[in-house]
Amino acid sequence: MAKQPNVILVFGDQWRAQATGYGGDPNVYTPHLDRLASQSVNMTHAVSGCPVCSPARACLLTGQYPLTHGVFVNDVPLSDRAVSLAQAFSNGGYETAYIGKWHVDGQGRSNYIPPERRQGFNEWQVLECTHDYNESFYYAGDSPEKLTWEGYDAFSQTKAAQQYVRSRRDKTSPFLMVLSWGPPHNPYHTAPDKYRARYEAEQVELRGNVPDSEAQNAREQLAGYYAHCTALDDCVGDLLQTLDEEGIAHDTVFLFFSDHGDMVGSRGVYNKQRPWDESIRVPFLLRYPALFGDEGRQLDGRIDIPDIMPTLLGLCGQTIPDTVEGLDFSGYLKGGDDPSDGAALLQCPHPFGQWWVGDGGRSYRGLRTRQHTYVRALEGPWLLYDNDADPYQLTNLVGGAGHEALLKDMDERLTARLAAREDQFLPSGTYLSKWGYEVNARGTVNYMN
Repeated sequence: MAKQPNVILVFGDQWRAQATGYGGDPNVYTPHLDRLASQSVNMTHAVSGCPVCSPARACLLTGQYPLTHGVFVNDVPLSDRAVSLAQAFSNGGYETAYIGKWHVDGQGRSNYIPPERRQGFNEWQVLECTHDYNESFYYAGDSPEKLTWEGYDAFSQTKAAQQYVRSRRDKTSPFLMVLSWGPPHNPYHTAPDKYRARYEAEQVELRGNVPDSEAQNAREQLAGYYAHCTALDDCVGDLLQTLDEEGIAHDTVFLFFSDHGDMVGSRGVYNKQRPWDESIRVPFLLRYPALFGDEGRQLDGRIDIPDIMPTLLGLCGQTIPDTVEGLDFSGYLKGGDDPSDGAALLQCPHPFGQWWVGDGGRSYRGLRTRQHTYVRALEGPWLLYDNDADPYQLTNLVGGAGHEALLKDMDERLTARLAAREDQFLPSGTYLSKWGYEVNARGTVNYMN
């Protein structure tokens, strides 16, 4: 029987695809990720179809879309109705571990999460959610005692991941480990001093869609954002070195990605949930030397967060549960056909928080193809971009002369995709009522710290 690979998933919160050296950002220093990209399958057009924290994480853990698992807002509990990522790998003989930010328990951001609400993960060093990266708490194992990560939490969480890898030296069963960091999510200026010292706001080059009125603030925020990215890049380097030292790099599937992106001043706004590329596009580097060798390559398939679970199970020869809705891209990674129709589905069932209705937020559905972005609001066609000709998405083609055929084609493709998902695209209040969610004036579910 062929050796089962170990599987490691590493992701930062709110790390947009554009913010890496290998991705072409002229500002950020990410040498370890750049090296990883040279050894990996780089999915250059990976997206987060519902680009906000809890929904994306629920998609990762279930392989389902938000209107199925029900987590389309933050701070609500993910049910146990689906076979989870950890359960599927456990059924295949894997041991499982989760370290870092969770954010799908919905029972308070600092409360203990008991074993029955851990979606099948065994090894456990987790807090629901915090953005205080220098005074960060967690719970370990089955103890309700609140512990404190030493210093900058991503560093300590990475050390815990390295220790877990080292503890596997004499064990024969493969493992699945998830390492989930809080940064580079804001607050942007809380990385360790040596990383913040590397970036001066005045030297930051802005993307072409940052308005002049927001330029100075965007530079200041990006300087802190990039500092987080470089700190996490060092974490990636440390973890990869541990795999080398333990002699398991060759037989380990290592995936670096993000739950969603961050506008960081583009279009004059911040954070996520919006349908523009800074929000929806995420990094996606998958290294598996035993299967793909050591030479990196690029693919432009539109892989989405729900596709991660079936793709990893496919690569490892494991059974994909019937509850999974995402697509298995493992054959595509091996040189086969793209399993999608060339487009990722974008869904925002309910705008909330930083993008509530009173602040310009709106429900939407859309498609991101390799070249185009099309988004429909409840009122009808909203956005259409040719991303090749207009990479900063400055020219909305909806209503423009000469683009009627393209708009019709994209709208028909979106209609077909929604029909396949049985998504009727109803007003957000319908979904809130269905799932029993009560929201405040900003559309956000109230949560306990």
